[in-house]
Amino acid sequence: MLRFLVRRIVLGILVMWLITLAVFALFFIAPNDVARTLAGRQATPETVALIAHRLGLDQPIWKQYVDFVSRLLHGDLGYDYYHQTPVTQIIGAAIPITLSVVIGGAIIWLVMGVFNGVVSAVRPRSFIDRSLTVFSLFFYSMPTFLLGLLLLYFFYFRLTLRGITIFPAGGYAPLGEGPGQWVLHMVLPWFTLALVSAATYTRLTRASMLDVLGEDYVRTARSKGLSERRVVMRHAFRAAMTPIVTQFGIDVGALIGGVVVTEYVFSLPGLGKTAIDAINLQDLPVIIGIVLFASAAVVVANIVVDLFYAVLDPRVRLH
Repeated sequence: MLRFLVRRIVLGILVMWLITLAVFALFFIAPNDVARTLAGRQATPETVALIAHRLGLDQPIWKQYVDFVSRLLHGDLGYDYYHQTPVTQIIGAAIPITLSVVIGGAIIWLVMGVFNGVVSAVRPRSFIDRSLTVFSLFFYSMPTFLLGLLLLYFFYFRLTLRGITIFPAGGYAPLGEGPGQWVLHMVLPWFTLALVSAATYTRLTRASMLDVLGEDYVRTARSKGLSERRVVMRHAFRAAMTPIVTQFGIDVGALIGGVVVTEYVFSLPGLGKTAIDAINLQDLPVIIGIVLFASAAVVVANIVVDLFYAVLDPRVRLH
């Protein structure tokens, strides 16, 4: 198990190194004037000269890359000259908001999707199975921005017109201001994210459960007289969880890099909205920082998924 984990960590480090190479080549080698590009369109010549000196852009390329990686290893993601603040502060302010959306939405979509998938698999081709299939296809086909706008229309706009003020129009209330306000600001983004994602998990869980329920060891467990509930939960469910865990880890890792559409619809200043604003302003230091952070989140999520995969299926440790 330890060797398996070490191999995955080494592979993750290799991937992150390749990503730093790609980012450095894209943002520090490709532009004609790197300092001007990083400073932004409104930078003064003095600011451009300061950036060139601070980043050592007059040094050889290999020295610039070594300094770039050294700064990253020390937690320095660069300096945002547009807002006059370190990039780590900008990302640090946005992370709690993104995590609030992702973790809450992930819990809802995982519980909803897995439960619906198990029910559909246990009763295939029944009315419940077909109803859940229609439910899944409906939300899977709906764009996230449209679902978010519909939830705002019905649960904010229509209720407000009737004098019922429950959910806010958007924005973020920090958890420190009270859990009640925090939850009210998060409920609609959570369900916007969860309903679309739960559809995928419903279909994935159903297909995985149907495959496992047809295995010989499941038929053997039934022939021993075990209850159907015990057969499903004790023998089939754990084996069926492996593809779900894989998908869940990849989805959460990717979304931590920014829930772009959901954050933009609900005016949540998380990583996704911060990235869009940085792109519109051509604020490259922030873009670089978010790209590196999002890449690291995906790599770490994949390592964690491999670990859980090995726990659920011991055969994985042999590869």
